[in-house]
Amino acid sequence: MSRDEKPLPEPIERWLTVAVESDASDLHLIGGFPPTLRLNGILRDLPEPRLEELDAGSVATLPRVHGAEAPGKPLVAALDADWLHQVLETFCPVHFQQRLKDEKSLDFAFAWPCNGLSMRFRVNMFYSAGRLGACFRIIPAAIPDFDWAGFPSGLATRLTANRDGMVILTGPTGSGKSTTLAMLVNLINKAGGCRIISIEEPLEFEFPRVPNSVVSQREVGIDVPSFAEGLRNGLRQDPDVILVGEIRDHATAQIALSAAETGHLVFTTLHSRDAKGAITRYTDLFPNEAQRDIRSQLALCLRAIVAQRLLPDIQPGHKCHLALEVMWNTFPIASAIRNGKFESIDNYLMTGREDGMLSFDETVRQLFDSSKISRPVAERNVRDPAYLNR
Repeated sequence: MSRDEKPLPEPIERWLTVAVESDASDLHLIGGFPPTLRLNGILRDLPEPRLEELDAGSVATLPRVHGAEAPGKPLVAALDADWLHQVLETFCPVHFQQRLKDEKSLDFAFAWPCNGLSMRFRVNMFYSAGRLGACFRIIPAAIPDFDWAGFPSGLATRLTANRDGMVILTGPTGSGKSTTLAMLVNLINKAGGCRIISIEEPLEFEFPRVPNSVVSQREVGIDVPSFAEGLRNGLRQDPDVILVGEIRDHATAQIALSAAETGHLVFTTLHSRDAKGAITRYTDLFPNEAQRDIRSQLALCLRAIVAQRLLPDIQPGHKCHLALEVMWNTFPIASAIRNGKFESIDNYLMTGREDGMLSFDETVRQLFDSSKISRPVAERNVRDPAYLNR
């Protein structure tokens, strides 16, 4: 959803400027709490002088006790819930205000110039205790490169070399799936010769125009009513590559499978903990009586699943590290999917290094051995903590 062209409310402009200058990933605005940034995975209240510069009606007198604050540290004033509700109502796109009231939640994205750069922001607005709150995700001005993200360029080349089939990116919210998806599709875009269609909610990164490549970015709620309808219509637009921002229902899942089966390369995301979980998550979108057929389709057209997590650096506040699990759809994996023997997938991940398999245990241990993450973080992200000592 695109926001109307109108000035940002002054306090939001102020806080977003701080967020961009601080290289934060998110800005949280919730009544009863101060404006809060997420910096490299850690929540930080905005400095109090920023709030003191606002007029007296802009902040409440009640302080907030932050769990990470040291004893005796001054507390930051909290935002008044009623005042914030009014500011966010003004900020919400006019043509989506009724939808926000009806559904109690709204996603949209907008561009805004900051320090000479045209920045993009993804916004989720929601109700909490009857009043509006919002989370702003700061999107880089340009699609990042693989080195910046810590994503292996060789893996990216192999994933994008597929001419058809399905590639699934999975992981928890905030693990960088959308960024990885944009980097992969942009690699294809820059190579040229492809008709690319993306269906997203909302649009985040904008793909650059390059010679001999055509990209259509369609936004759910504005350009298409749903992911499923966008996919269905997209198949009539001569696509080579289709990006589906997220698969949430069986209709989208079914059409995506059909597209992958009929000669298109489909990139999409799911929310799951690991690669094996993505397979069960996909099949669980369908009724029990249809799951056997879906497993057969998935075994046929799946090319790879990449699961990812962002792990905090051993030094608090430093840039997070990308941990990956990579599953290629080899013959044993396809057989396990087709027969529903998902428990065997973990073994194939551990023993299939020659096929390009990579388990979370291995990548986490590499990060731990190179002193990039702490032992407690490593132990939380491996199946057996004893593996770190082998």
